[in-house]
Amino acid sequence: MKENFTWDRIAALIVVLLCAFTLKQYYSTASADHLQWILAPTTALVELVSGTSFEFESHAGYISSDRSFLIAPSCAGVNFLITAFLMLSARKLFRDRAQGNALAFIPTAALIAYLVTLVANTVRIAIALRLRRLPETSGLDAYQAHRVEGIFVYFGFLVLLFVVGEKMSGKKISGLLLHSFFPLLVYYATTLGIPLANGGYRRGADFWEHSAFVLLIPLLLILPFALVIWLRGADFRSRWPKFVRAPDVKKCE
Repeated sequence: MKENFTWDRIAALIVVLLCAFTLKQYYSTASADHLQWILAPTTALVELVSGTSFEFESHAGYISSDRSFLIAPSCAGVNFLITAFLMLSARKLFRDRAQGNALAFIPTAALIAYLVTLVANTVRIAIALRLRRLPETSGLDAYQAHRVEGIFVYFGFLVLLFVVGEKMSGKKISGLLLHSFFPLLVYYATTLGIPLANGGYRRGADFWEHSAFVLLIPLLLILPFALVIWLRGADFRSRWPKFVRAPDVKKCE
């Protein structure tokens, strides 16, 4: 039976990787017309929270009424969708090794990743709409500020998704601390590993600047998060009563 579960996990992992690869290939050539399934609901949510109206222009995306902001295919968040899907699926396969059919969770992971992507995208674009009205005081140009904000929001939502999933599964504080770097590893694999494998380094300085942002910003988020979990765990352990061995009681014979 254990062997069957092992092959079940391997088959599920292959399906997950094939799904991620197929979506990545599709996204690399898709236009705004092909990405309506994610751009349209994202834009509707952005309009709701920001009050800015957009209209669709074929092959370009959704452009604001004042023609100053475009929600283009690069804003679709498909890379985040892939990352969230991989994280949820891999965590499920590695954690629940002997529970049910592993393939059954894949549609659930895809749906959760899609819904979280819509929310993360909405937050990222709504913040970007506000940031463009502010003066540049950080020393970053508009493109760099947009990049930093995107990494911050997407990775923040990835960690949030991971924590909620772990808490719902009943993970203890110590266990949560042990696995808190799991979303970081998945994020690095999809945002740095895949571009490197595809020869992204040939783009020169722009690629290395982007890589530096991707490498450092998540660390600035995950390290304080891990520290808070560790401190909570230390406080929990300090308040837990000392274990005192009960005296032996002789049974009646």
